[in-house]
Amino acid sequence: MLLIAGALTAASPGAAQARAERTETPVTSASPAAGVTESLVRVKVPLPASAGVRPAACDWLSYLRYRSSDGPAASAEADRILVAQPGILEGAGAFDSVARNTVARAAEQGSHIEFWALDRRSNCLEDRTGIASGDQHTAVDYYYRGKQVEGRTFAGYVTDDRLGWMAKLGIEQTVRDQYDLLTAELPDQGLRKSKVLCGGHSLGGVITGYFAAADFDGDRATTSDAGYNQCAGYFALDTTVSTSLADLSGSIPDDTNLPDIGLGHGAVQAGLDSGVLPRSLSAPVLLNPETMTVLAIAGLGALRDPGGEADLPRYLPSNVNIEATNRFLFSKDTATFLKGSPTVKDFRLTNEAMLGALMDDNSVPLAFLQSSVGFFDGGPVVDKNFPVANGGDQQAGLFGTDYKAIPAQPNGPLYTWRNYDRVGDPDDPGHRSADGTPFTSAAKEVTDIQELARSMAAQPLDFTEQYFPTKLVTDIQLATSPQVKRLVVHPEGLTANPTLTVLAGDGLLAGRAPADLDPVIAEGYQHLDVLTAAPVQNNGLPEPVSTSLAGFARNPA
Repeated sequence: MLLIAGALTAASPGAAQARAERTETPVTSASPAAGVTESLVRVKVPLPASAGVRPAACDWLSYLRYRSSDGPAASAEADRILVAQPGILEGAGAFDSVARNTVARAAEQGSHIEFWALDRRSNCLEDRTGIASGDQHTAVDYYYRGKQVEGRTFAGYVTDDRLGWMAKLGIEQTVRDQYDLLTAELPDQGLRKSKVLCGGHSLGGVITGYFAAADFDGDRATTSDAGYNQCAGYFALDTTVSTSLADLSGSIPDDTNLPDIGLGHGAVQAGLDSGVLPRSLSAPVLLNPETMTVLAIAGLGALRDPGGEADLPRYLPSNVNIEATNRFLFSKDTATFLKGSPTVKDFRLTNEAMLGALMDDNSVPLAFLQSSVGFFDGGPVVDKNFPVANGGDQQAGLFGTDYKAIPAQPNGPLYTWRNYDRVGDPDDPGHRSADGTPFTSAAKEVTDIQELARSMAAQPLDFTEQYFPTKLVTDIQLATSPQVKRLVVHPEGLTANPTLTVLAGDGLLAGRAPADLDPVIAEGYQHLDVLTAAPVQNNGLPEPVSTSLAGFARNPA
């Protein structure tokens, strides 16, 4: 396990020297996907000295490398390499299932490909020591009670006053990081142009768009360094390859600390530099470093003892952040939210049911965090009409459109979890909403809760992103400003290569995808399901996202 703490440094060695420094560490996984080898790769690519003081770990770029176990050991000898940018508040660990499934599917078709899941540079701030212990109680003790794990004590969540170096981590540095990583790992530009497929999930599609249009040597007339000439094709997972956030509208909660974009680019940058504006994006509930750590801890419980009764809500310390998040997630209606009772502590849930309650599309209200992992079992449920009511004419966006449910009996039965592949079985009670609408069906469930738990808790790089650079979003929201427009040097790059677009049938772009995309639609999928879906679906067919990616890798034309 890679530990991320390090001494602060204000100066860096030259890039040419730094790129020679590289580590690759094998990753062991209990995933059922056979024939796939995973490793954690770190390459030293220092930020410029002008970035200022930062942890030494932040001068390294990291990615998870997945390859065919029967294929070549050298990336340059692979048949194709898919390089994926994560979405907003997302880390490399989120790609685990789709990466494994894609590599395995390609091998079945006779191709040995690689899948590189990139981690943004700011993820260097995350401390996974407690999660890496593999034990839920140990993790809580490490992050909340000051107890040591392997001689290490948690230094606390990083406050904004220590994130000055992140004030410049915008779209320009993000695409430069991808270019520097590619050129360090695959020095032959001709090889990159013939073998690399560039893409991403959610915001990663927009980052890919800027990468395709970028110029990296400062000379518009030379194009071997242009972004589009580092890729043989593009892929977009529930997103589009573009330079606009328009297709992802509704994906960012209104209560984040994102600054008012009525300000100009210069004013925003001055605010980030001075610390008047927050350098890292967060929200009061669920979307902040502390609560995103709780998601991974819940994953640990689901892995270690899936059917055991969860004590996580009672074992976690009580503080405003955690209590507000619990109230937001486990209130059946506005009255319950305001009253604060019953709370999640009053319900008996297995560890799997706890994770399902935090991540399933019939429970968690935020669409970009939803996956289709099954449904509550073991007791009666009722409609969850908070923060929005079930039914009506809801449009796909921040809260999604699927009906939400919540256990009905506090201090009652032990609620278990019905995994995706058991929904619709003869013993399924087939829970319905008060208006008679079924909460779910076999066709709407696609992700194995154990695979989701492994992605969240058993990867060396996080599923979520605790410190997302505010500047990355503000830059793209200010795309018409001269400071950002100048980065789109080769607009023709957006269409210079073939593109595969795969959309979640119930995801952020449901029903409103641009007509010219000719996308593959993964029916029943939510926004995260395009990354987490099981290799075989309830209809008996292979998972469509990885199948499409493997086919595209074989023939991008």
